[in-house]
Amino acid sequence: MKQISAYMHFNGNCREAMLFYQTCLGGELNLLSVGESPLASQFPTGMAPRILHACLTNDRLRLMGSDLPLSHEPAIGNSVSMILECSSEAEINELAASLSVGGDVLHPLENTFWDSVFGDIADQFGFHWYLNYDRKQPHGDLTQTNHLSEALV
Repeated sequence: MKQISAYMHFNGNCREAMLFYQTCLGGELNLLSVGESPLASQFPTGMAPRILHACLTNDRLRLMGSDLPLSHEPAIGNSVSMILECSSEAEINELAASLSVGGDVLHPLENTFWDSVFGDIADQFGFHWYLNYDRKQPHGDLTQTNHLSEALV
């Protein structure tokens, strides 16, 4: 497997959310509205400004999103939390500060028993982010991942 990416579903605020994530995480953002797509004629005219597909990429992540509705209601089991594995304490502090703007800090950053700095945030769009900085990098040691998994349960 080369990479795993996240696809986020919004209700009309995909553009705003993805621009916010770009300011927090950096990277290149590509936005395609319904009206700019070859599929525009298949949608009601009111859908034209909505985002058909968004993609934010940098050398470490790929977040994608859309304003098109899911065919089912989001619920526990079919929703996702993002985990950002940070490379320094400065980075985790910066990301926590930027992602929490307008959102809720659910678990403030703190030192953990598995020798990481860890916390979690619900951002202003309702998405859940775990932030982790493992002081024993590189991440090749599976015991660190197991400790993180145990802490999330």
